[in-house]
Amino acid sequence: MLELHSVHKRFSLEAGFFARIRRFVYAVNGISLAIRDGETYGLVGESGCGKTSTARLIVGLYRPDSGQIFFTSKDGERYPVHAPTREQQRSLRSKITYVFQDPAKSLNPRMTVLQILTSGYRYSSLWPGMRAAQDQARAMLNEVGLKPSDLERRPADFSGGQRQRIAIARALMLKPELLICDEVVSALDVSIQSQILELLLRLREEYGFTMLFIAHDLAVVSYIADRVGVMYRGLLVEEAPAADLVSRREHPYTRHLYSCIPHLTAGRPVATSSSRFGEITDPTVPVVSAGQSLELVRVAEDHYVLPETVLSLG
Repeated sequence: MLELHSVHKRFSLEAGFFARIRRFVYAVNGISLAIRDGETYGLVGESGCGKTSTARLIVGLYRPDSGQIFFTSKDGERYPVHAPTREQQRSLRSKITYVFQDPAKSLNPRMTVLQILTSGYRYSSLWPGMRAAQDQARAMLNEVGLKPSDLERRPADFSGGQRQRIAIARALMLKPELLICDEVVSALDVSIQSQILELLLRLREEYGFTMLFIAHDLAVVSYIADRVGVMYRGLLVEEAPAADLVSRREHPYTRHLYSCIPHLTAGRPVATSSSRFGEITDPTVPVVSAGQSLELVRVAEDHYVLPETVLSLG
């Protein structure tokens, strides 16, 4: 359904008009991946590794500096996300939707829940009219565990978990084919996290959408995802089925991530790692050389690893 081919994205650090030396933050450094129709693909990595930049490239909020992104809809039409026409862009807005990390910032505090759920919907080619949209909004609130009577309330009247349910309802109003969840549980309590994860799993079964689930917690991603891609400095270093990745971690960075998960065993200190991946690196230095091959090597069935010699820690 979704293909990324050697996608690059960098952001300028120029300080002003008189800045003489152009410096960049290299956010995405040639990532390539493919997400299959109907699966949940987990993208995991530490903060600043380029997960959100990759997601925003997929949804069209950013344009890649190089590389290609293709989305193939269920009806077989193939869209060049990296360079869509105006008509294709409008169609993609209803086929790919996004749930942001912080619902307190992604929901307009001045809008009612009804306005939040229908404000983007009304510009879609699927818009059925206000009365039918209200009925759909009531049904969608019920689907995410809220009351239809909540339509006239505002975001400030809800808890953090309830706001995230509203954000999920807004994303699903358009019946998307691909749902991107960007750190949707990282700002929530542990008990609320499990409720949101179970909600997403149930909705995926009910609506049949494909999901890209982004997080920095390898345990959370392994729970919800069918396949997991491990991201470091803007590129994929390992990709495997979730169960296989938990039991067999091939790349040193994947092992480093796993070792950093806190354990609550009595008398056992929080795990730390002496891996070089725990060191702070300079994001203004490319992690790979220009023209270098970034092809992952197969080490088992559906399990691929990037050779460690490819990486250069600037």
